[in-house]
Amino acid sequence: MADTYREQAPSAALAGAVRTIWVQRTGDAPTVHRHLPTGGAEIHVALDRGAWLLGPLTSHRLEVIPARTTILGVRFRPGGAPPTAVPLDELVDRRVPLADLWGELADRLLDEIAVVGVAERAIRVLEAFLLQRYRVGRPADPLLRAAVEALMPWRPVDVGSVAARVGLSESQLRRRSLSAVGLSPKVLQRTLRFQGFLALAQAGAAPSGRRGRDGIAGLAVDAGYADQAHLSRECLRLAGQTPRELLHGDVERCACGHDHSASFRPFLAGRLGVGTASPGIGSGP
Repeated sequence: MADTYREQAPSAALAGAVRTIWVQRTGDAPTVHRHLPTGGAEIHVALDRGAWLLGPLTSHRLEVIPARTTILGVRFRPGGAPPTAVPLDELVDRRVPLADLWGELADRLLDEIAVVGVAERAIRVLEAFLLQRYRVGRPADPLLRAAVEALMPWRPVDVGSVAARVGLSESQLRRRSLSAVGLSPKVLQRTLRFQGFLALAQAGAAPSGRRGRDGIAGLAVDAGYADQAHLSRECLRLAGQTPRELLHGDVERCACGHDHSASFRPFLAGRLGVGTASPGIGSGP
């Protein structure tokens, strides 16, 4: 039995807050999984093992997943995580049991998922649970939604210009971003740029500008990096690996074997003519 990882788009009702839903199954041996910063939080539900919220990451996180384990994952857009009693900036780089955040509601979710058993049915249970949480939560901040959209990759913009565009001071934008996203605008921009590079590599995109010996310099510039060295430094900082190591040796087409198409679709909109990016928190990155 081999490891598998597949993504799918969320239901239309959740598309404003959720970037993608994924299912990972491990084979007959434990698997080391490298979680990368995405700009948003995630919920992980391991069937028969428990559920956790993974706060926004500022660097990679390694996890050893036991053999023959099935995990459902919900990857939220920046600022799209469902409401919790703990401010999101206090959950950065943390993995917290859902029961610690939602109490009996989390236990009820796990009980309902245990009844259906099958991952595909469990996804519907998980989506219904999230919809209920959003109905009792606060509405998204429209100004921050616009700011997140402006910080998407391959747009040479500084944070001060973004703040002015949405009618906020830089300090106001920073406070709102820390509250709703968990990250400062600068850290979020850095993360989204890195995800943009990965999206290009996953899609096998040809660099539109200058090329390096293996194509990586061109993709780096397309994603918004100054040059290949800039990309390499950021890749080590965020992923703990060089670009070649992270992409399993194929820097022109990601060879990791995982299907990230649903997660990366917003980054490719406009760049490759794939789909349409809707604005901001919940509909942008």
